[in-house]
Amino acid sequence: MTTTHPRKPVAVVTGGAGFVGSHLCDRLLAESWRVFAVDNFLTGSRDNIKHLDDNPDFVLIEQDVTQYLKVPGSVEFVYHFASPASPVDYGEYPVKTLKAGSLGTLNALGLAKNKRAGFMIASTSEVYGDPLVHPQTEGYWGNVNPVGPRGCYDEAKRFAEALTMAYLLEDKVNTHIVRIFNTYGPRMRLRDGRVVPAFASQALLGEPLTVFGNGSQTRSFCYVSDLVDGIWRLSRTEFHEPVNVGNPAEMTVRQFAEAIIKITGSRSPIISKPLPVDDPKQRRPDITRARQLLGWEPKVSLEEGLRLTIPYFRERLGRAPAAG
Repeated sequence: MTTTHPRKPVAVVTGGAGFVGSHLCDRLLAESWRVFAVDNFLTGSRDNIKHLDDNPDFVLIEQDVTQYLKVPGSVEFVYHFASPASPVDYGEYPVKTLKAGSLGTLNALGLAKNKRAGFMIASTSEVYGDPLVHPQTEGYWGNVNPVGPRGCYDEAKRFAEALTMAYLLEDKVNTHIVRIFNTYGPRMRLRDGRVVPAFASQALLGEPLTVFGNGSQTRSFCYVSDLVDGIWRLSRTEFHEPVNVGNPAEMTVRQFAEAIIKITGSRSPIISKPLPVDDPKQRRPDITRARQLLGWEPKVSLEEGLRLTIPYFRERLGRAPAAG
């Protein structure tokens, strides 16, 4: 007698070879989904998905999301995570960043509409700009400079949120908006300009850790497995308003630099450089909504997360540990 197995649900992950996107692909596969990852490798990496080459439930579609998205068969969910996402990237690719947030979001939403699938936009804490409210709640509308050096990224994400809500209201697409705060973990690019790979690389190489301004600006850091768990939980709901997902444990950038030095055993000094234009002075999520709606909060401590992350950077650098 032939046994028929139930069809696995299908997800499309744009930006599936990126840092967060690749971890999301792993989680979906672990949840017994089939995954189509869409990536043009502008900032994503084949190394991030190399371990999935022989997985029959994983399919790579190499293309730009600003082009029409065509995926065969049924699709249950579309996760739109494709975008340059670091200051270095959107400084180099401001037009591509805006296109990913506008045309890319339009195409991803169109796919979800045509397939009658759920949809999630990966938004960002940057929609709050340099906030005048602290911590940041989802009801805060932000303090964004649309013509500053960060404007291409901030406004692309704000537009993407508006477009997502429009598809909910007009076309009844089951949409979700996750506002992602600072996240770190393996598969981050060494030179992407974000604070975790920057400090880790400098410490491991014995170079000075560069702190902008006096280092008193604050950040909160969420380990990638915690973030992906929040994303997964949100995608299982029928909730459509934005939801902050991040770690509310706040620290100054200088304190974070000191933590990196301690964990790597580095002798690197900390030096100061001028503060970039529009650099947020405070960044901490209010995760009340995520706690109440999703039963979610971060589980991985900063020390544990860094101990899971530093070996990846050490391997990428091809260096021995800095002397302690």
